[in-house]
Amino acid sequence: MAKMTVIYKTPKDISFFEKHYYEVHIPLAKKLPGIIKYEVSKEPVISLTGHSDVFLVANLYFESLDAMMESFKTDIGQQCATDRRILASDDEVQIYVYDVKNT
Repeated sequence: MAKMTVIYKTPKDISFFEKHYYEVHIPLAKKLPGIIKYEVSKEPVISLTGHSDVFLVANLYFESLDAMMESFKTDIGQQCATDRRILASDDEVQIYVYDVKNT
């Protein structure tokens, strides 16, 4: 299984972010081909390493890294990438993509 973790810093306009994220971005992302699961953190996000600017964490799950990468090449995938930039610049978000294994 593959996972994408998206970490958003606290936005300048929280009400705009929340409205757009929940009403536009999540419904769009749930249309990604091959997406298995989409989960979002509940507030507050607490850092045990001293980071104080984390607002929201999202995790998207796919069958494999290849499936995830192919999904983001589609029209819906490109729309998601463009829409994410409405929510946060590259300086305001961290995105990690990796395989997950059960231990």
